[in-house]
Amino acid sequence: MPWLVLLLSAVCEAVWATALGASDGFSSPAPTAVFAVFVTLSMLGLAWSLRHIGVGTAYAVWTGVGAALTVTWAMVTGAEPADPLRIAFIAGIVGAVIGLKFLAGHDSRDEATAL
Repeated sequence: MPWLVLLLSAVCEAVWATALGASDGFSSPAPTAVFAVFVTLSMLGLAWSLRHIGVGTAYAVWTGVGAALTVTWAMVTGAEPADPLRIAFIAGIVGAVIGLKFLAGHDSRDEATAL
């Protein structure tokens, strides 16, 4: 369950980061409201996950997944170019996150909570 909450928190991170970009310096009400809700949900989920997953691993997974989703969304919507090298680097982030998840099973703190 902690890993699922952590992944959902990372999705919330991607939402708030995108909303932050659309908020025009917090001058646009709707994106600012989306930012406020999702940054809160994201932080609460990360904080809860840290009870069960080491801070280094959890933070790396949270930021890595959030960043990969944010840039993927930007490419899908055309806000950023989608080129092979960019996609390869995003795949590298995802691969690193998967590697951290597998290594977490070797940590006694994470062993009981691994998916």
